[in-house]
Amino acid sequence: MVYPLSYQLYEYERGLTAAEQRAADVRAGQTAAALRDLRACLGRGFRLRHRVRPARGAPDTVTAPVRFLSSAR
Repeated sequence: MVYPLSYQLYEYERGLTAAEQRAADVRAGQTAAALRDLRACLGRGFRLRHRVRPARGAPDTVTAPVRFLSSAR
């Protein structure tokens, strides 16, 4: 809900009732849980994969020429 600024200032100065404070705490907890879940999902999606690179100049390194499909020319 949108309240006029004068009411918001009155509420700010007066403080919240116990019920309003509990409701605000519940909303903050739900928001924190949703953000935590979102970060976990995004973290799994963008996690850096562990890559193993061969040593430079390794004898088994193959340097084949790049080949293109005829339709890509």
